[in-house]
Amino acid sequence: MATERKVKKIGTVVSNKMDKTIVVRVGRQFMHPLYKKVVRKHKKFMAHDETNDCNEGDTVEITESRPLSARKRWILTRVIERSK
Repeated sequence: MATERKVKKIGTVVSNKMDKTIVVRVGRQFMHPLYKKVVRKHKKFMAHDETNDCNEGDTVEITESRPLSARKRWILTRVIERSK
């Protein structure tokens, strides 16, 4: 029996205009292999927000899930910090 490990990511909400869906921007840093400079990259994920309680600027945690729509494969787990 294979053990499933759900991937979790922490990011910032950049859009909540859709119904029950948020767009979360997740950033990461890594060292460039040749030039040894710290490079910042980001990616946007669409996540399911059942209660529509997130606003733009909130820091949230999202968890991997089954496909919910054509582009949605993440679920909002918790709101870490509310925007001001």
